[in-house]
Amino acid sequence: MLELSALGLLQQEPLHGYRLKQKLELFMSGCISVNYGAIYPLLHRLEERGYIQTLTEEAGESGATRKIYAITPKGRARWRKKMLEQPRDSWVKSRSRFMVKFVFFSDLEPELRIELLQQRIRACQMRREYVEAQDFSDNPYLQAALERHFTMLDGEVEWLKVQLLRELQEYSESEVFDPSNLSDFLLLGVNPTTRSKV
Repeated sequence: MLELSALGLLQQEPLHGYRLKQKLELFMSGCISVNYGAIYPLLHRLEERGYIQTLTEEAGESGATRKIYAITPKGRARWRKKMLEQPRDSWVKSRSRFMVKFVFFSDLEPELRIELLQQRIRACQMRREYVEAQDFSDNPYLQAALERHFTMLDGEVEWLKVQLLRELQEYSESEVFDPSNLSDFLLLGVNPTTRSKV
């Protein structure tokens, strides 16, 4: 996920390594655990593979020269591929990966944002169904923990549905919208004509 995050930030603007570290801490620390010792080796690896390039070099505050990195067309293609892939992650890691992707939604087309939101909603629903099918009746503490897990899952699904509804509304207003395709709205329990809850 660090590669996805770094390429996403460099896609927005060229950055030197220290500024990239600051941005990762500011925007990504709630989603991923950032190993700052891995950032410069990552930048070196991305540059070797042609995903980023040194735009220029400037003197830092200490007088040492530091590189300004910019993403390349090959790097943009790599970022897009990482945004759309669905690796077999643990449940916790899959949630973190989605939130990293969500931070960069403005750089994706509306239909792809909609697809990723739908995938996450389905993943949450399947997770709930799977856990509910297990028998933990002999452990009241585990049951209490699962109640908390279900509350968090339900909250995430509701939040995802709000984001999806917003995307669908914007998409239907800006594109030729086929009213016969109601599945997206029905998923949300929304009247596709009035955009209100049914």
